[in-house]
Amino acid sequence: MSLYYEMTLPIDSRDVDGNGFCKASALLGHIQEAAAQAAEQGGFGRELTLERYHAFWMLTRVWYRLRRPLRWEERLTIRTWHRGNKGASMYRDYDLFVQGELVGECVSVWVLADLENRQLLRIGALSELDGTDGGPLCKEKKLSKLRLPDTLELAGRRRMRYSDMDLNGHVNNTRYADFACDALEMEHLGPDRFLSSMQIGYLAECRPGEDLLLRTAREDGTCYVQGIDEAGKSRFDAALIFGEVIS
Repeated sequence: MSLYYEMTLPIDSRDVDGNGFCKASALLGHIQEAAAQAAEQGGFGRELTLERYHAFWMLTRVWYRLRRPLRWEERLTIRTWHRGNKGASMYRDYDLFVQGELVGECVSVWVLADLENRQLLRIGALSELDGTDGGPLCKEKKLSKLRLPDTLELAGRRRMRYSDMDLNGHVNNTRYADFACDALEMEHLGPDRFLSSMQIGYLAECRPGEDLLLRTAREDGTCYVQGIDEAGKSRFDAALIFGEVIS
C-alpha cells in the first residue's frame, strides 16, 4: 500500500514575481507546509515529537525541478510521502501537479534534532513512522553535498531580521531561497527564462542580528550561491539552473 498526503492551493499574488511566476521561496513554503501537514496526519508532527522526544524536525537539504514556471492564479497540487525511518535522516518526496499535469518534483532531507542541544536523534527511534512510507512511489534521487566552484566572488551582504524568523527562532529555510535569488539579481531575468531547478543545503542556523556574506559563481550552466558568516563559516549553499519558457 502506498501512503501519501495531498493538498491543493492557489498560486496567489503574494507568491509571484514581476513576471507572474511563482518565486522559489513561495514554492518551498508550500512544500514545507505540505510536509508539516503530512507529518501531522501521519502522527509524527511537531506537537508529538516535542512532547514525546523533546525534538523537532529540521530540514537539511531540498531540491526541486520544474518543467515550466508555476503561474499566478494556477492551482497547485502537492502530493508527498516519505521513504521510511532508516538511517540518520529521512527523505521526503513530492510530485507537483497543475490540473492533473505533472509539472515538477521535489526531494527533501530531514533530521530530528534535540530541542535544547541540537544533537541529532535516530530516525529509527520513531515507531510512529513504521509502515507509513510511500512504498513504490518513493524516488531514487539522493541529495549530495554541493561542490562549490573556486571562483566564488562576493555579491553582497545580508543582515538577518525579525521577518526572517520561523517558529523555532532561527531563519526560516524558505528565506535562503530569497537570499540566493537576490544575490543573482533575478529581477533582471526577463519573462522568457525561469528558475527551473534549485538545491539548497542548510549547513548552520542563522538568527536575527547576524550578517551573511553572499558569494556567487557560474559554472557549466549552473549558478552557485554561498552564504558565510563573518568568521568565514558556511551557513548555506545553493545551486540554481535556469530554463527557457516555452509558450
